[in-house]
Amino acid sequence: MRVDFNVPIKNGRIMDDTRIRESIPTIADLVERSARVILMTHLGRPDGQVDDAYRTRPLANRLAELVSRPVTHVNDCVGPPVEAVVKAMRDGDIVMLENVRFHPGETKNDPAFARQLAALGDVYVNDAFGTAHRAHASTAGIAQYLPAVAGLLMEREITTLGRIMTDPPHPLVAIIGGSKISTKIGVLRSLLQRVDRLCLGGAMACTLLKAKGLNVGRSLVEDDQLEVARSLLASSGQGGGTLVLPLDAVVAPEAIPGVATRTVAVDAVPSDMKVLDVGPMTVERFLQTCDGAAAVVWNGPLGVYEVPPFDRGTDALARGLAGSDAETIIGGGDLVAALQKQHLAERMSFVSTGGGATLEFLEGKTLPGIAALRDKNHA
Repeated sequence: MRVDFNVPIKNGRIMDDTRIRESIPTIADLVERSARVILMTHLGRPDGQVDDAYRTRPLANRLAELVSRPVTHVNDCVGPPVEAVVKAMRDGDIVMLENVRFHPGETKNDPAFARQLAALGDVYVNDAFGTAHRAHASTAGIAQYLPAVAGLLMEREITTLGRIMTDPPHPLVAIIGGSKISTKIGVLRSLLQRVDRLCLGGAMACTLLKAKGLNVGRSLVEDDQLEVARSLLASSGQGGGTLVLPLDAVVAPEAIPGVATRTVAVDAVPSDMKVLDVGPMTVERFLQTCDGAAAVVWNGPLGVYEVPPFDRGTDALARGLAGSDAETIIGGGDLVAALQKQHLAERMSFVSTGGGATLEFLEGKTLPGIAALRDKNHA
């Protein structure tokens, strides 16, 4: 079973175990059916090398605590020692393999490595939506050698996000934050075709504001995307959704803790300052835009939320949406971390475990990890 236990770890301590918890229903279901469950995950980006900072033992230990049963950890994911542990498994046992990205064959989707992984099991379950956009050995390659099915979490992600793509509820509002328009241009264009209103925050809003002719000071702007930004502005309200841009901004010379900040209108950004968060008027405008919506899709924070006080805009919008009557669909790792901090994630209708995968899904792209499963079902 492929899980996505790529969780933040500091000094050996797991900072946020959401992704581990989300996989438990599938693991529990398999254990109840007397399956022998072999878990595969990646952690970080060790680039095909063994790196002690990215070992999966803390993940196995945390899972064991959460499911109140032993989880055996092995120090590799293929080879004779692993095969010996798997052979000794009994019905209902759980084994966690070492980080699949310790092997260069994982990210290269090497057929030989995928075959080695497949040799350990009889059926492949993919419950790792967060890595479904990667054509890796443990997400796509292995499905060539085993009957491949979706886990319960994967199914829930595909069903919930799929509905936004194929049968969107209306009025539908999307809120997209994040720093770069270049990485989100596809999803912005896709959403403008589906939503009634599209609110933009984060540094990418600065690129749009500059495209409108406003001075954004020393803010992060992608000058090579200004034409793209102009085309988005031109298409706003032309048969598709309407763009809603920030009204005010929190500015400072740099995003450092304790720095003096000011809140200014977006057309009054000082030339020596950077826009680092949305202001209270923008939060209010976005919440008014969401009033009466059937559903709100939100991906990405509205400011440099990891450096207080530039988390206030994201926090205020989250608090406002937590009390909303609309169905709230939250995506993106950074944003989920911001909601966890405020204990608001549980007050949203659906929190996606994907970051890049959620964006690519909403863009309408085919995700290799899902395509591998679908093809198996048609076979």
